[in-house]
This record gives sequence, structure tokens and C-alpha cells, in this order.
Amino acid sequence: MIVIQNVMPSSPARMRRQWVTRIQWGVLFWLMVLIYGSHAPLITLTKIDDKVPFNPSSCVVMIELAKLLISLLAFVLRTGTSSSNPPPTLVLVAPYAVPAILYALNNNLVVLMQGYMDPSSFQVLSNLKIASTALLYSLFLGKRLRPIQWLALGLLMCAGVFQTYSSLDLGDTQRAEAEEGPRLHITTWGLFLVLVYCFISGLAAVYTEMVLKSQRLPLSLQNLYLYVFGVVINGFSSFSFIISEKSFLEGYSGVVWVIIAGQVANGLLMSVVLKHGSGVTRLFVISCSMLVNALLSWAILGLQLTPFFFLPVSMIGLAAYLYYRQ
Repeated sequence: MIVIQNVMPSSPARMRRQWVTRIQWGVLFWLMVLIYGSHAPLITLTKIDDKVPFNPSSCVVMIELAKLLISLLAFVLRTGTSSSNPPPTLVLVAPYAVPAILYALNNNLVVLMQGYMDPSSFQVLSNLKIASTALLYSLFLGKRLRPIQWLALGLLMCAGVFQTYSSLDLGDTQRAEAEEGPRLHITTWGLFLVLVYCFISGLAAVYTEMVLKSQRLPLSLQNLYLYVFGVVINGFSSFSFIISEKSFLEGYSGVVWVIIAGQVANGLLMSVVLKHGSGVTRLFVISCSMLVNALLSWAILGLQLTPFFFLPVSMIGLAAYLYYRQ
């Protein structure tokens, strides 16, 4: 007997549900692009004498604590205050410590790197995480890449080299800025930090997606496990600097709280993508956010974008097209 139900046209109700789903994912995608692209310029706005006035570790703790409280609220609203389920075992919860450690390290790296490069250079070079993520997917998840996709990865690497060469700053930036105004720049130490950041970012994304999809638990509960470790790990990091010059909330301004709110939303939205979607969406966010970052850096910070800057931007866009096309 031949079943022909799938050949029939979709019902209007089903088509409406599909359109609603597409719109929801579209809104989620562009919201993440806006948040991701505005992060570096917002941090730059907080600088006083080229230094961030707040304790970066305390900022990360506030982000993780807010995500934990929101996840707890979502879990309670979903399941109620009483539950007959047994407490989770160590084997179930332990895997969530690994991404918490990796994300904690990277969250601090993001703030630290702003002192060694301008926002647009950071945003362009951070696109190298696309290559690191794809390589780790291929190595650890057994996802084979087509030749055109390897070509795209090579194009991404070349784009990073061109961007670094055009903005590499080996010394005399203060005189250049005094004469020409703010311009693209990155120090050698900043380049090293970006490479470390991209590797850790790819590793954390691959591992987190694997954990979220391998366990059949509510996302709110999984986030709860993840952010408990995030608060504890980042809490130790923050209070290890308790004897430093900055107190826990010193230097917090309205812009800092906007940064915290954005990172809270970005983290929660990303967990939805990794649980119900694909890490590919995350890579699209990284690529598209570069445009938002450049526009905000130009409009808010007065950054002078050199014509050569658009070459690696175009190369990254082409690489993304080649990598993700069917």
C-alpha cells in the first residue's frame, strides 16, 4: 500500500505554523547578531584612559548569576515548586562543568582583549572561530567537510591574515592616533589572545551542543546545571581579586549594565540554538555581527575604516557563502 499523505499540499494551518517558526527563528537570529556585534563597542565606551573601570571578573559573575536566576524561574514555571524526581547524579551533572570553565575563560578574554585592539579588528579576527569550530566538528563529531568547505576555511584564514597585516600595531599607535584619529590596530599580544579565544570558543560550542542534545532534559534544567557551575567558577575567579584595587561593583555604569543584560540574553538564546537548532546558526551570527560592529564603531566611536578593511570583510562573507551553501 502506498501512502501519499506527504505528497498532498500542506494545510493552511501547517503553513502558518511554518511561517511563524521561521519568523521566530529570524527574530532570534537578528537579535543575537545585534547583541553580539554591539558587545565590543559597548566595552570600549566604558573605558577611562584606555582602561575598563570595572572588574571584568565581577561582570562575568553578574552575567552568570542573572542567567542562573532566569533559568531557575523558567524551570519552576515549567515544573512547579514541588517535584517527585530524584536528585541528579554526579555523572549527569558533571559534564556541565566543562563548558562552564571554557566559557568563563573566554568571557574574561573578551574583556581583556579590548585593551590590545580596536573593536572592529576584534570582530573581524574573531571570525576565525568559524574555522576552529568547523575543524573541531570534523575531528570530534565525525562531520566530513566537502572540498568547497575546506576552501572556504582557507579563505577565512587568509582573510584573518590580511586583516592582521593591515592593522598590526608594533608600537607607535599614540602618535598615529593623535595625527589621524582612531584607526584599526592590533598588538602582537592581542593577536595571540584572539587565536586562543577562537580555539576555546569552538571547543566550548562543540562540547556544549553535544551535551545539550545527548541528554533528554528540559533546557531550563540543563541551563540550571550549566550556570550553577558558571557562577561558582567565575565567583572564585572574581573573589581571587578581592585584594585588588577595584571592588566588586566599582566602576559600574549604565553602559556596563547594558552589557550585562545583552550577554545574559545572548547566552540564553544561544542555548536555545544549540539545543533545538544547530551550531551552524551560531557561525552565521558571528559573521553577520561583523557588519553591526563596524557600523557601531563608525557611528559611536568615530573609528576610521581604511579601504583595505573591506577586503577581509568581503573574503569572510564569500567564505561563509561557500561553506554553508548546499
